[in-house]
Amino acid sequence: MSKETQTVQASSSAVESHAGSCDAEMQLLNDAVRSLPYPVVRDLLSIGVCSRCVLRLFGTEEHIYCRSSFSQSMLRSILEEIACFKSEVEFQFCTVCLGILQFCYCDDKEMVVKKESANDMALSIAELVKQEGHQIDGFSLEVSLLPLILENESSLLSHMKKKYESEPWFQERLLSKCVSVKDVLKFAITKPLETLLDAKSSASSFRIRLTYTHKRASKSSVERNWECKRRKTGTRLHNVNDESVVADKNCSPIETNAVTGRSSNSLQDQEPSEHFGFPIEKVSEPCHLVYLCYRTHIYLCGRYLKYSRNVSQTRWIIDEERMGEASVEEIIGSNILPMCQGDNYKFHAAGREDIDVRMLGSGRPFLLEIQNARQVPSDVIVEEIESKINGLENKLVGIKNLKVVGSQGWTLIREGEAEKQKQYCALVWISRPLEDEDLRSISLLNDMKILQKTPIRVLHRRSPLEREKIIHWMKIERIAGSSQYFLLHLCTQAGTYIKEFVHGDLGRTQPSIGSILGCRAEILQLDVTDVKMDCFLTE
Repeated sequence: MSKETQTVQASSSAVESHAGSCDAEMQLLNDAVRSLPYPVVRDLLSIGVCSRCVLRLFGTEEHIYCRSSFSQSMLRSILEEIACFKSEVEFQFCTVCLGILQFCYCDDKEMVVKKESANDMALSIAELVKQEGHQIDGFSLEVSLLPLILENESSLLSHMKKKYESEPWFQERLLSKCVSVKDVLKFAITKPLETLLDAKSSASSFRIRLTYTHKRASKSSVERNWECKRRKTGTRLHNVNDESVVADKNCSPIETNAVTGRSSNSLQDQEPSEHFGFPIEKVSEPCHLVYLCYRTHIYLCGRYLKYSRNVSQTRWIIDEERMGEASVEEIIGSNILPMCQGDNYKFHAAGREDIDVRMLGSGRPFLLEIQNARQVPSDVIVEEIESKINGLENKLVGIKNLKVVGSQGWTLIREGEAEKQKQYCALVWISRPLEDEDLRSISLLNDMKILQKTPIRVLHRRSPLEREKIIHWMKIERIAGSSQYFLLHLCTQAGTYIKEFVHGDLGRTQPSIGSILGCRAEILQLDVTDVKMDCFLTE
């Protein structure tokens, strides 16, 4: 058998299989429709209820009406044929779902868009996602509807309860098995979206959000609130269009649980209401639909090194004048953001050093939050980012141990910040020659407690408090050829003001290096050489 013949036979088998599947689905649909009470179907169709709403209100088995290939016109013709009903108009928007399950909506140009099937609806959503350029390995479909739809359902159920409550099918099907508009929409478009995007629907960081609104919503909300008030107080309802009332009420959409996709105000949770009007007002236009696709924040963590004494940690502007030649935040963020194709970034670090203090040694832990990233960088891309920043000509900033982390990175950096220890190297001058006894006495001071009042230099922006801090250890290193200059190496508790610990801050830090050595002490330069945080270990 030739290769061409095998291909043709395989294609024929696939077509037959698909045709068989479609025939089976059509048979299920016909069986489901025949099980419905025909007079009720006619009643619903006559008041402008769409075919999918008719079928979902009866809780039709297996949600066969949600099949993406079934068009609205096909469902409508099947229902009309079996119920022996013919609509006087060729098309009208559903009085219950406001066109949502007919896949009709107004776009951002206020043009009415009509999609024939769920496949067409899913295709338009998928095209938007692809235009945005998102890297997708899964997606979460979110739907936000307006309360008016639940009001319509409640009004319809109240009408049907009065008319058909004695019928055996009423309690069995209409109240116990009906499915919400939100769930039907999600059932209908999720499968074709999975195919078009080549990704599974899951609790993903990538979200596709459909938000439906309608011009009638705010008016309906006012009527509902006034009616509830009238029922409580016994007062007569007057003008529901009073402008002062309308201005004071807001109509918020019903939110969808992003994981389960269930509405917190689903139809099953509602009792048929007596105070919504019937018949339901005819709908002249569908809902306004806003598509939004976005990714929840992604995080990259690592450690940064700052080699310059003229670089701030974050962008520092005073009276429209930049302080320093650059910032750590801008150098790191501006190099990572384009690689992730995000909208913006936020920089977080475990503490901060002054602009004139270098960050050396192991580096300071940081977390970069990327908003709505189109691409999640792979390990290879992360290495490229790290190499690019470390290879910049000005050599102001470097990074190490860069990696993508989950949202737990934010928790880790905040928890670790309170527990961390920091090591420093300070260039110190004292007013007398350094003696051997000074080296020994300083080295013996382990886990020494000090009291620090808020430093004078930051008192204008910090609360006037007294803080107890711990100096874990200290060591003096002599500088060859100098008797009054030395390097002070020390390890302290997080939040210790090192400059003030050296010179004493006019007695506001006790004890200090000056008071311990019994002379005047000044700090000339300071470097941070290590920030110890277990959750951001160095490699």
